[in-house]
Amino acid sequence: MSALLSPAPRRPGTPLDRSDLVELVADIARERDSWSSLVRHGAARRWWTRLVRNAEVDVWLITWPAQEATDLHDHGASVAALTVVEGELEQVLASRSGQLRRDSLRPGTVLTVEPTAVHDVRNPTRSAAVSIHAYSPPLEQMTFYDSHPGGLSSVRTVRGNEPELEHPW
Repeated sequence: MSALLSPAPRRPGTPLDRSDLVELVADIARERDSWSSLVRHGAARRWWTRLVRNAEVDVWLITWPAQEATDLHDHGASVAALTVVEGELEQVLASRSGQLRRDSLRPGTVLTVEPTAVHDVRNPTRSAAVSIHAYSPPLEQMTFYDSHPGGLSSVRTVRGNEPELEHPW
């Protein structure tokens, strides 16, 4: 996959911009032979494995069982891009006032998530799904939120470098 990580010369450690992240996840998705053997269906919870990690970007393959979801969260200082490669997912985007907007994500859909955006990704279907996620700079922190009629409230902030950060600060 090293060819995928050189869309343009850049200073080492410089985060990728949104268009490079979109291109990266789309390119990796097209190279199915390089990651398809890593897909793990049948797990009771989401399963993930890192595909790429360097100073600029972190890329993950995530397998979603039916009806599996994350909690509302942000990505700290990282911009994210994701693409669905199998099945269907849904993004729930939360406004600061607590209003929720749902968007269906079908195979080939690529979206970006700003560092300040609060969202949730879920598999609302009865079939498994697979997605590829990239974070730049690499994921280091996530804050989780509750949504209520008055807006969003921070529940906890965790540090780590995985798409499911479970260890509190």
